[in-house]
Amino acid sequence: MEDIVIRKVMLKDIGLLQEIGRKTFFETFAENNTQENMSKYLEEGFSIEKLTEELNDEYSEFYFAVLAEKVIGYLKLNFENSQTELQDSSSLEIERIYVLQEYHGKKVGQLLYDKAIEIAYNKEVKYVWLGVWEENSRAIRFYQKNGFVAFDKHIFKLGDDEQTDIMMKKKL
Repeated sequence: MEDIVIRKVMLKDIGLLQEIGRKTFFETFAENNTQENMSKYLEEGFSIEKLTEELNDEYSEFYFAVLAEKVIGYLKLNFENSQTELQDSSSLEIERIYVLQEYHGKKVGQLLYDKAIEIAYNKEVKYVWLGVWEENSRAIRFYQKNGFVAFDKHIFKLGDDEQTDIMMKKKL
């Protein structure tokens, strides 16, 4: 297999970001949610306006995993006040790590995760945290394997459905 390259997402990549964002979110959650709730979230959460705002935010960063010029996954990080919760300047939030289903089990998520940790060390934060859906056991195992522990829960709204995310963190 060719090498997977991790590269920062720029504003000019917004179409690719929207496409990979919608596709990976759909693949991950469609079977456990109503079509209405999925459609609403995919429309709003990955709109060009919202992605433009996020890409222009100096405290958020996106990275693509690219294989043979094809985007196969992505990572979203938040710092400072752009974190969805906590907003602790000594922490970094991994908001999203998503990989196309056909590339699951090929270490793409691990490469994106390693990039997040590298950035966390460069920014000299004390810990990294994230929220993961309580029913996404595959992701929970991945984070546990990487040293994360649960510390709280919060509600994530998908359309009109309130779902529980487990908040996990790892000290650096």
